Amino acid sequence: MDELNRELEKHILQLAEKFQGQFDLSDAFLNRFYSVYPFNRFEYIISHLIAGGVMNVDKYLELRNNYLEQNKYLYLFEINAPRKFGETWAQNHLSEIVPELVRPSKKHDNSYAGQYDFWLDGIRIEVKASRAVDSQSDESLVVKALSAESNKSFNMNFQQIKPDCCDVFVWIGVWRNQIKHWVLSSREVQQNSYFSKGQHRGNVGEGQLWVTEKNIAEFEQFVTPPRELLDRMLLKAKRIRR
Repeated sequence: MDELNRELEKHILQLAEKFQGQFDLSDAFLNRFYSVYPFNRFEYIISHLIAGGVMNVDKYLELRNNYLEQNKYLYLFEINAPRKFGETWAQNHLSEIVPELVRPSKKHDNSYAGQYDFWLDGIRIEVKASRAVDSQSDESLVVKALSAESNKSFNMNFQQIKPDCCDVFVWIGVWRNQIKHWVLSSREVQQNSYFSKGQHRGNVGEGQLWVTEKNIAEFEQFVTPPRELLDRMLLKAKRIRR
């Protein structure tokens, strides 16, 4: 977003010089500009730049394609319902990458009562997902979504973690331009120094864990490429059962 704004600001200055302030595209005006989807400040700016001849359609398409490439997962920050993102999207995403995963039932596990998300040859798998957002911003999720290269402070909160209820965790971290997967055994989560027990009063064995710019490097050992997720889950389960 910052790069897009900088690029547009250069063209806005060109427009101001060419028409000597005939068009008001100042921040003061644009911040008061009333927007209704899909008509917003960017549509207003770009239409004026093209009409003023300081940007052509080819340049607009180049700008658009670059933005889409750098923000390919920004649409995931538009999901406002936490359950829809953390459960529906995350579970569907993982099952598309690892089609061997099956939805559990009492047919697979007589004790199953919704404690985990997937079953894999006797392995109980729990999926958690979170998004990287600017922790200093009060804007909407889409506005404060960060890229993986950002130096800003961020937080990812993996909630309602119950290590006793599964064998393997798959955590999914989403940035506006990257998706990262971590695979941890339940023991590795339970013994992690950042795991905070007692998220909700009375919920024994439940906790949460925050991944931030300060500790994310410590989880690098658990990062797993999509093509290796299946093997890594099998390996984690094998180790925990020894």
